[in-house]
Amino acid sequence: MRSRKNLLYIFLLLLSCFTSQRLFAQSYGLGFLSHETVQDKRTGLDLSPDGPLCFKDNFELSFDFAFLPNHENHFGYIVRLINNDKQNIDLLYDRRLEGKHFKFIIGEKFSNISFNIDEKKLVSGWTRLRIKFDMQSQLLTLTVDGVVYSQHVQLTKNNCFKMLFGSNDYLDFKTNDVPPMKLRNIEITEGQKLSYKWQLNEVDGSQIRDEINGSMAAVVNPLWVKKLHCNWQPLQTLTVDGAASVAFNPESETIYITGTDSLVSYSVPLSKVTSFRYKSGDQFLIRGNQSYYNSNLKKLFNINVEQKQVATYDFSTQAWDIKHKNSAFETNYWHTNKFYSPADSSLYIIGGYGQFMFRNDVQRYNIKSKSWQKVKVGGEALTPRYLAALGATDGGAYIMGGYGSSSGQQILNPKNLYDLIYFDVTSHTFKKIYELNIKGEDFVFANSMVIDKKSNSYYALIFPKHKYNSNLQLISGSLTEPKFKILGNEIPYTFHDISSFADLFYCPESKKFIAITLFLDEKGQTKVNIYTLNSPPIANIRATAGTSKSGISPLVYIGIGLVLILGTFVAFYRKKTAKNPVEVSNQPNRKAITPVTAEELAQSIADEEEEVIDLRNKIYLFGDLQLFDSEGNDITKHLTPLTKELFLIIILYTIRRGRGITSEKLKEILWFDKSAESARNNRSVNIAKLKNVLDKMQSCQISKESGHWKIDMDTQLVKVDYQHYLDIVKDKRKLDKQKISDMARIIQRGNFLADVEYEWLDTFKSEISNEIIDTYLHYAASINITDDPEFLIKLANYIFYFDPVNEEAMTLKCKSLISLGKHSLAKNAFDSFCKEYKTIYGEEFAKDFNAVIA
Repeated sequence: MRSRKNLLYIFLLLLSCFTSQRLFAQSYGLGFLSHETVQDKRTGLDLSPDGPLCFKDNFELSFDFAFLPNHENHFGYIVRLINNDKQNIDLLYDRRLEGKHFKFIIGEKFSNISFNIDEKKLVSGWTRLRIKFDMQSQLLTLTVDGVVYSQHVQLTKNNCFKMLFGSNDYLDFKTNDVPPMKLRNIEITEGQKLSYKWQLNEVDGSQIRDEINGSMAAVVNPLWVKKLHCNWQPLQTLTVDGAASVAFNPESETIYITGTDSLVSYSVPLSKVTSFRYKSGDQFLIRGNQSYYNSNLKKLFNINVEQKQVATYDFSTQAWDIKHKNSAFETNYWHTNKFYSPADSSLYIIGGYGQFMFRNDVQRYNIKSKSWQKVKVGGEALTPRYLAALGATDGGAYIMGGYGSSSGQQILNPKNLYDLIYFDVTSHTFKKIYELNIKGEDFVFANSMVIDKKSNSYYALIFPKHKYNSNLQLISGSLTEPKFKILGNEIPYTFHDISSFADLFYCPESKKFIAITLFLDEKGQTKVNIYTLNSPPIANIRATAGTSKSGISPLVYIGIGLVLILGTFVAFYRKKTAKNPVEVSNQPNRKAITPVTAEELAQSIADEEEEVIDLRNKIYLFGDLQLFDSEGNDITKHLTPLTKELFLIIILYTIRRGRGITSEKLKEILWFDKSAESARNNRSVNIAKLKNVLDKMQSCQISKESGHWKIDMDTQLVKVDYQHYLDIVKDKRKLDKQKISDMARIIQRGNFLADVEYEWLDTFKSEISNEIIDTYLHYAASINITDDPEFLIKLANYIFYFDPVNEEAMTLKCKSLISLGKHSLAKNAFDSFCKEYKTIYGEEFAKDFNAVIA
């Protein structure tokens, strides 16, 4: 179906490229404000504000734990367990250097339990902690990283506990010593039964509903991690004299703001502003100047394209090597793009605007010889433009969009441009990759793109240039296919092209995006605003909910929201396979920006749709479980955790096994700890609940035939994506390109039942993953690479989503790229594979590149 469904799949396909665990592992949870804030602003979480939690038998408290990055003082209470309002059992972090840092305290004494967690893992990953109370053995055990620690304690049956994380004001156990930490997935089990679960997946609010029975936990001064991934946070506002420009040092994660009399630096990790007055005297800064920091040379450059001058700042002497000439003339090169090429030690300057003319010049400044020249270029013509985004790579740079005209003259039909161009620094040629098809409100790009080499994608800021009071909007798109998705909320941006500038950077260590806006006022002062957004960025949750004022269907917003859900699954999958940071290029490239709203972009997407998706009587098992009734309403929310699991068991045994499932097997899976009578009662109650939900669908009922529970469906009326998938893979001899494409669309919604984890489900998931890979490889083996190399590259990427070190997929991709003449991309694909292989297996890949492509 070519429909909104296709569009949502296109969005989700982008996400399959981002396979790095480091990119997705931290997109939700509760962060705790700590010593950096005053005492009464620190974070505390009480799992039972209305009274203690009481347990008749053994129970276990478990949760994921990590430290927030860029903090020095980690001392404080992780959790305090108060037994019958008398005895405290505390897990805390002791910052003293000697001995173990994590310690258990019982009453007023240290217990025998103390341990350490790898410091790097504490910040970059999550650690699961399990605290178990055994009433019979009078034993407290802690499990962390596979190691079990134990301590005898005095426990009685019917113990009641207050469970307090971080700061609390409870009786005599109050404390405001809180480590800068974050938590997620808090669970309490009694015996084998999960009694409470708080995922901590909220964006705001101070009450958290338990997913099992609806009890409420309370949090004070919350720092919601997910919010940091979808809402830009203002870091700093500065005012600098002169027509300031900005540069970024990715190694120290420092922003440099070049002013007339001083260099201002802002350290992102330390949140610290430092100003250095030039010892060489004031520097004249022409309006439209740009600054650039070179990591290789560890030098800061200020670029005056109009005067063909580059001034170099020496950090040791705090002086510029030259002063720009004072000139009353305005530049002809507003909003140029720039990048550094280590191959020839040169800064490249591309495009710009001034004096009613758009430019497509390519100029080069050689840093070693300090010479400036115009570069003769070939390949496809670059339309003269400004307000484009540029992202540098090892061999050149990508240039995206902008505003200009084919003649270069402003008066002759200027328009918005949406082409992606690649400039090869060796051959000095341009090549058009694709062009976006935008039918909504036009937009231009901020000065820089952040390139994600691993996923072959980019991040950029966009805005409509015709608005003065505008907003910046982050997007992420493919470097090979004309598609993108909206991420995060908007940033306010005052735009006038000769007064404004904006840029986007990425902090590789802190895993944060940095957006900067500049505005030069009539007094000759530049206001600088700095914002941050945690990586991975996710869709603005509020923008994806409900129905838009412009009448856009919520399905478009659902598609954006699903990106977040799939990202959570990828985090889990990557956590099991590898822990390698996303490889991001941080070539600083300035952008002038003005944003388009999420609503407007959604409208532009909706305009491209050929037909409206029909969600009536649909069941989705790939991605997150979703059921839609006969009117197209999402009825998934009506399933309780138990009826959801019951439904999944019955439908999977119906579709995949063919016969359904017996009552005995249901008891074995769901009610193994119940008597036969109790299990029968539980089954009857939950079958009735499930029937009430399925009655909202047309021709979808539960039945029992020959002792087997089944889901009976009219397959002409009720569509299940999993059934469609099985129809495709059941006979590999009949595979064709259309069937493979259909299967890809199904799978691009997400991995099979990505949002649920059950022991009995592992077999299904494993079978399906292997089946998918085998199907893709079987089809790939049936055609010649030269017949359809572009499609085979997609096929290889699909396989990498399930198996990032699949050798056959890597060989297929490299050979397909070479067939297209993209030798450098083939080598990059091979190098990325080898890096991933070593991360997972701890050894080098045995073959070299030539052997693979032979």
